[in-house]
Order: sequence, then C-alpha cells, then structure tokens
Amino acid sequence: MTAPTPAPGSGRRPRVVCISQARMGSTRLPGKVLMPAAGAPLLAHHLNRLRRCRAVDAVVLATTVGAADDPVAALAGSLGITVFRGDEADVLGRFAGAAAASGADVVVRVTADCPLIDPVLVDQVVARFLAGRAATPPVDYVAIDTTRFPRGLDAEVFTRAALDASAAEAADPVEREHVTPFIYRRPDRFRLGAPLRPDAPAGDLRWCVDEPADLELVRRVLEALLPDTPDFGWQECC
Repeated sequence: MTAPTPAPGSGRRPRVVCISQARMGSTRLPGKVLMPAAGAPLLAHHLNRLRRCRAVDAVVLATTVGAADDPVAALAGSLGITVFRGDEADVLGRFAGAAAASGADVVVRVTADCPLIDPVLVDQVVARFLAGRAATPPVDYVAIDTTRFPRGLDAEVFTRAALDASAAEAADPVEREHVTPFIYRRPDRFRLGAPLRPDAPAGDLRWCVDEPADLELVRRVLEALLPDTPDFGWQECC
C-alpha cells in the first residue's frame, strides 16, 4: 500500500529517512565497502558522516539477504544503524521495503560507495525539497546536481508515495536497479524540483569508489583530514 506523504500545510512534519544501499558484490571492486581507510572501513566513514545530518530523522542501511552481506549488516548494526535486507537483484524493491519498515514519509537516497558524503550538503538538499513541498504544486523529487558537484556527494530526496509507485509499477530493469529513474523520467507525473548546485562547478572531481584508483584517492583524503578534522566538509577535500 502506498503511504501518503503528509500534505503541505497539514501541520505534521514528515519523517525523513536516509537510506543507503551497500553490498559486497561490486563487479569492479568486490568488497569495497569494507575496505579500510584511515583506520576504519569505508562503510563506517560513510555511515558516521550520515549520522551527523540534522535534517534526517533516521539512517537505514539497505543490503541484501545474501550471506556474503552478513558482514555489511553486522558493521552497520555495530554502529547503531538500522538494517533492512532484501532482494539483491531488485534494489528498488529493497528501498521501498526499507522505507516502509522505517516509517518514512520522505526518503533520502545515497549510496555507500561515497565515504566522503557531506552531511551539510544532504541537509541542504532536504531543506530544498521540504521548501518545494510547501509550494503549489508541491515537488516530488529534488537532487544534488551531479554534473556540478564532485561525484561521491550524490543525494536524492523524494516522497515515499513516489517511491511506492515506482516499486509497484516499474518494469524496466534499469529502473529497478537504480531506484529513481522511474520518477525523474516522468516529469509529466512527478514534479521535479530545481537541483541543488554549488556556487562554482566542480563536476570534474570524483570521490566515489568504483576502482582501485578511487580507493587510493579517498584513502589519501581521509588520512589527511582525520582525526584532526572529523567534521570536514566537501570543500576541504578539494
């Protein structure tokens, strides 16, 4: 059943849940989320940074039911992060299940291959989304502009209702794997808010971890900033 997002002006603040996806089975760099950097697994850096978000009511890790992902679930649990486990082949269904289990009205989607994710930036895109919900007509989706921010800061915010509709109707494998294309491919159905953009473009930088070279770069950044600057922002990584 689709959960209605609180209507603008209803008086109830929507519950904002940040859901991150992680699994061990990366094709290009298997096991990357548990690889060490600056004394901790990449996933620990990612989740600890998300816990600093002030506009988010809960952080959930969505992983698979496969035994290979037991260490992923265990690490998140050890950090006090709620874990939802679902179908490895259906990421969209996994997100919808995590959103339902956590009682989300608004979902923030991030991915665990972004250990330098900036909680302040996440808060900013949530604030932009909530402001857009108060508009007439209200927005259904807002994202960080990944062509102007460094890759690895990605965050998308959308209504639970839009996510539930996607999970119920999407048939294209791309839409089930990447969670949000069903929404942003249909601007006639879902209202897309203006993306969050930086003052100066920095889209040529890449901080997500997909290849061994990405891992080495992120390790160098984390080792340079930690432990002295635990609350570093994305500008300090440049």
